[in-house]
Amino acid sequence: MTKHQTLYTCQSCGGVHSKWAGQCPACGQWNTLVQESFSAPPGGLKAEPAKLSRMNKLQFETLDSRDEIPARMVTGIDEFDRVCGGGVVPGSAILIAGDPGVGKSTLLLQVAANAASRNLRVGYISGEEAVEQIRGRAARMGLSKAPVDLAAETSLRTILEALKREKFDLVIIDSIQTLWSDAIEAAQGSVSQVRACAGELVRLAKKHGTSVIMVGHVTKEGQIAGPRVVEHMVDAVLSFEGERGYPFRILRGTKNRFGATDEIGVFEMGDAGLREVPNPSALFLGDGHERASGSAVFAGIEGSRPVLVEMQALVAPSAYGTPRRAVVGWDSGRLAMILAVLESRCGVGFGQKDVYLNVAGGLRINEPAADLCAALALVSALTDTPLPRDCVVFGEISLSGDVRTVSRSEGRLKEAAKLGFNSAITAPAAIDNPPVKVRGFASLAEAIGALFPVGE
Repeated sequence: MTKHQTLYTCQSCGGVHSKWAGQCPACGQWNTLVQESFSAPPGGLKAEPAKLSRMNKLQFETLDSRDEIPARMVTGIDEFDRVCGGGVVPGSAILIAGDPGVGKSTLLLQVAANAASRNLRVGYISGEEAVEQIRGRAARMGLSKAPVDLAAETSLRTILEALKREKFDLVIIDSIQTLWSDAIEAAQGSVSQVRACAGELVRLAKKHGTSVIMVGHVTKEGQIAGPRVVEHMVDAVLSFEGERGYPFRILRGTKNRFGATDEIGVFEMGDAGLREVPNPSALFLGDGHERASGSAVFAGIEGSRPVLVEMQALVAPSAYGTPRRAVVGWDSGRLAMILAVLESRCGVGFGQKDVYLNVAGGLRINEPAADLCAALALVSALTDTPLPRDCVVFGEISLSGDVRTVSRSEGRLKEAAKLGFNSAITAPAAIDNPPVKVRGFASLAEAIGALFPVGE
């Protein structure tokens, strides 16, 4: 006889406890434990043994016999395929998260339509929209003729039965928070429901070779809603980002078992959906090449792709007793470090001045190679002296004020040459025959003395 067990699940961290408490013992959050009932199988039942298979035996017919890695399904959206590692791996589970209204459903509808046009069997199951609403959105985007199978369903049992019967190549679930399993007595969208539904979909993907893409909601803090165990279950976690006021959208890979974990794909939102941006450097740099004081072009690397982006600095007298330090698109801790190095090692003080630093275009930079670009932009704004307009800057700055070389310098310089830049300011050249003229500086003080007439 089936036994029902009552447990208390934290809606913040997913921890399961035997009794209720005002504060979750695992994460310390208050009033997050919710009573849930689980159906435990009776004791004494024998389970079927797991099926074992040799590693040198191919599981799917689509595997490449030469290197024994899964052949990827190319969806036709190049930026999406790039972030996935070259295409969607058969039998993989992918989780895509992003803020409300950023365009997750729009992106996946375009992925579904393009994949279906390449003779792949694609299913799109929505728990948030009716079938007619999806058709209307597809018509506005010019995708109404795509052979995609649509369904509006939230019952996990019904969805699993349909997927087992239809044998899809690719299935899109929009979204995982709207599904519910009748095996768990918990509210729809709760931690237990999300964990159970995601686990069943991942199990189906691995057993039947159907690739599953799940949409995940995010909390107000920007984290994926639900337990973190869902991120461990899936093969890839993609984040769809976009700043309000900008048409640009960035698909960023944060986990990928079959590709790079820091790859990005760039899109532009328009009336007819998302448009791929094959050359994001030209997009982030804008139309003109005129550079005002406080502006510098950073040659960065996002995943496997070199990206050029403009960093803008502004230094103004402070109207208050405490100077303000504001930064958008970069780490505020690194800005404080750069200001300290400029004052201690280079004699360039910002005293009672407000400092503002912005990365143009809404892109966020995470690599230390932007240190030199930020430092020179700040000094340029302080002295009101513009940097050369046909020059890119990259290099890491140590606490001693030295300029260190960074990885993949050749790719950065080639991207700069392709976009018409003639020179680069960085650490002493570490490559032979660079495509542009390289001005190498061993220290930040040396670079400031050569580029600016007076350091204040």
